[in-house]
Amino acid sequence: MGDTRRRRGDRTRWLYPAVVVAVLAGVLVGWRAPEAGQAVGPLGTMFINLIKMMIAPIVFCTIVLGIGSVRAAATVGRVGGIALAYFLAMSTAALAIGLVVGNVLQPGTGMNIDAYAKSGAQYAQQAHSAGGTWDFIQGIVPTTLVSSLTAGSVLQALFVALVVGFALQAMGDSAAPVLRGVAAMQQLVFRVLSMILWLAPIGAFGAIANVVGRTGLDAVTRLATLMAAFYLTCLVFVFGVLGVVLRTVAGVSIVKLIRYLAREYLLIIATASSESALPRLIAKMEHLGVERTTVGVVVPTGYSFNLDGTAIYLTMASLFIADAMGKPLALGEQIGLLLFMVVASKGAGAVTGAGLATLAGGLQSHRPELLDGVGLIVGIDRFMGEARGLTNFSGNAVATLLVGTWTETVDMDRVRRVLDRELPFDEQAMVDAGHGAPAADPGRSSDRQKMIRDGAPTEVAT
Repeated sequence: MGDTRRRRGDRTRWLYPAVVVAVLAGVLVGWRAPEAGQAVGPLGTMFINLIKMMIAPIVFCTIVLGIGSVRAAATVGRVGGIALAYFLAMSTAALAIGLVVGNVLQPGTGMNIDAYAKSGAQYAQQAHSAGGTWDFIQGIVPTTLVSSLTAGSVLQALFVALVVGFALQAMGDSAAPVLRGVAAMQQLVFRVLSMILWLAPIGAFGAIANVVGRTGLDAVTRLATLMAAFYLTCLVFVFGVLGVVLRTVAGVSIVKLIRYLAREYLLIIATASSESALPRLIAKMEHLGVERTTVGVVVPTGYSFNLDGTAIYLTMASLFIADAMGKPLALGEQIGLLLFMVVASKGAGAVTGAGLATLAGGLQSHRPELLDGVGLIVGIDRFMGEARGLTNFSGNAVATLLVGTWTETVDMDRVRRVLDRELPFDEQAMVDAGHGAPAADPGRSSDRQKMIRDGAPTEVAT
């Protein structure tokens, strides 16, 4: 009865159809009035910035609550280790599938588009400005404790949240007031996020109108072969690899999981950025039944290290440029170049146009004569960014469930009930006492379960 009333009172059901209408309107405006389309481009940028504004606080609150409420610090390290090993394996699989599909379809072969090639030097310079591995590692440590929440770096927020979470573990029962305060702050942050999401149609309209106004439909049509091949590769990876692994390990259907995350997929399509759905992914995976600690470690880390869609993108774009310019890559060159790009993409994550920057930097270091070919795909990079973001998002959602299964930090009975729509997600609040509750543990008393849900630390075993 209560669930029925909540569905009827859920005004957000009108939000995402409005996003679809806004996207179609943006395409029309960008096509028929290119200058007007470019003029409204800042609307999309402003919406993305509003979403990014909320990411660091949500990551901080989620991880502090998760780690601070569980005394076994080794559990967090185990979750992180398993997650990183899984990310490495999936990145390798994504590269392999991208190479196979790219070499079979050869989307750039025979395409006479050399006239559209532009200099890629500016993108190579962006990749260079991102620094190397040590600069990336150094950037994880913020200058101050508070700056980690204002710099816009997910890894900095993750680092500080881990430190604070472990500190609260060490404080024992005296940490309970702090945890209750962080829990209240989390509810506030999610409430603000739900307000911001009402601006999604405006942001989607501005973003789509701008890109169509700049490139025109002709530019998209010319490179439709590459786009189709890239989308096909992403579908093969999501359903053929992630789907099979998820069914085998956790017994969960990838189709049901995608249906559960449908609104997040639409948001990514509208913004071409998986970051726009990161806060909602955290909330939904907690609601799904994955323990808050696991969600807090896997999801933010995955957004920096589990870039399956980006790996496929770099594969397809490299092969396309080489074939389109009549300078195909040998198999050995393909593997060496792409392994370099996957590593380099971690350091270029904070650079605007990171995908193009990483692509140009890799080509410059391995095949400089192909650098000008980067300009071939600038016009459709925005559209390829949608599939890239959807694949990255899918990979992180699946990774959270898999790591939860391997570490026994997921309530599989709740997972099935949520995916079967028996326990609907609260779109208004996004977080409540039931979201992120640890999975049932036969050795844990009901009192300790309640303490964890309420944000109080458990007793230290003596």
